[in-house]
Amino acid sequence: MTAYRAGFAALVGRPNAGKSTLTNALVGSKVAITSSKPQTTRHPIRGISNTESAQLILVDTPGLHKPRTLLGKRLNDVVRETLLDVDVIGFCLPADERIGPGDQFIARELAEIRRGRRRPIVAIATKIDTVNRDRVAQHLMAIDALGEWDDIVPCSATKDEQVDVVREVLMKHLPESPQLYPDDVITDEPQLVMIAELVREAALEGVRDEMPHSLAVVVEEMVPREGRAPGKELLDVRVNVYVERDSQKAIIIGRAGARLREVGTNARVEIERVLGQRVYLDLHVKIAKDWQRDPNQLSKLGF
Repeated sequence: MTAYRAGFAALVGRPNAGKSTLTNALVGSKVAITSSKPQTTRHPIRGISNTESAQLILVDTPGLHKPRTLLGKRLNDVVRETLLDVDVIGFCLPADERIGPGDQFIARELAEIRRGRRRPIVAIATKIDTVNRDRVAQHLMAIDALGEWDDIVPCSATKDEQVDVVREVLMKHLPESPQLYPDDVITDEPQLVMIAELVREAALEGVRDEMPHSLAVVVEEMVPREGRAPGKELLDVRVNVYVERDSQKAIIIGRAGARLREVGTNARVEIERVLGQRVYLDLHVKIAKDWQRDPNQLSKLGF
């Protein structure tokens, strides 16, 4: 009889490498926010994937990158700390982009981890649905030449191609262990953090490239509405969206508040799906000047 395995896997890669989308595909539910803009993940969100023989707890990290601000340095520190506390590492390299300095930087970091504290490392060629077979083959050869990997697996999370293979390969590197979480748990992320991430995802859609780095979300209050009849419960959720400049505030709010209403509607639908109940979402946009470079403001905003 095959021994049961359970443990943690970190997905790493440069920004916009497909880590969050792959996490959601492996778990089968939305636990990590996704966006067409890079650098959207701000928390090591855990998603849990179960089979009859193993339990894989996925840690989706911010993208490793050359930091330009104090926030960037702190996000890189989060990644490094996470990698030292997992059982296997998945290195995501998107097939629609050639391997560049960012990938080489991460490969060197992973080589140091391998030398210091042995960790299995699986190279994952993501987004293979976006290129032809010849390009996939070239990408796999480039990945092989980039470093020393325990396995190399191509996949497409959006098309559900080889996601099951990625799951099996990661699981085989887990230690023998009893189940760590109940079957019905898909994430251990606090509700307030998930709500903030869903609002941030909605706010990021369709904005200029620099906005993801300048936008933070804090859930200020989440309380049941008093006096509601049974079956008609309503949760009041008050959320502050912080940006760094007046011009960014104007972008989020939109003409006559139209865009903010759209953000609120889209976020509310996702929040209600996650919480399983009706929600009144009260959004406010505020300016926290240069918060990415201010240690005090970073702490207040949860970084």
